[in-house]
Amino acid sequence: MPAKKPTTIAQYVAAAPSAGRSHLKQIYAILKSVAPDAEETIKWNTPFFVEPRFVFAFAPFKAHCAFTPNAATLAHFQKELKAYKTTKNFLQVPYADEVPEDLIRRMAIHSLEVVTARDDDSFWKTDSEQVPQ
Repeated sequence: MPAKKPTTIAQYVAAAPSAGRSHLKQIYAILKSVAPDAEETIKWNTPFFVEPRFVFAFAPFKAHCAFTPNAATLAHFQKELKAYKTTKNFLQVPYADEVPEDLIRRMAIHSLEVVTARDDDSFWKTDSEQVPQ
């Protein structure tokens, strides 16, 4: 019988492969402290923080974990992210490296600010996201 899928982020982190669990715990703690009132949910088998719009997410992979803020946040931190592997959607943190806690915290704060400043109800925001100054 297959294992029951996690229904909370805490269960998700506890059930994650041991190689990435420490990173996931650190990132989860950061995100939870930044957005304590956001709803924690599992969507598409990935931990999400929503309010009810997308704030940020994170997920484990074989050799790294990914932190996924909104696109405006990745653009805002573009210069600081040059030392990391990124895409237009996420910051990749290899398990062999330490979690850049300060950077992730600042990015999470920015992502939350972007979302709370919006006046629409769209879950995802497109390229027209406004970046707070």
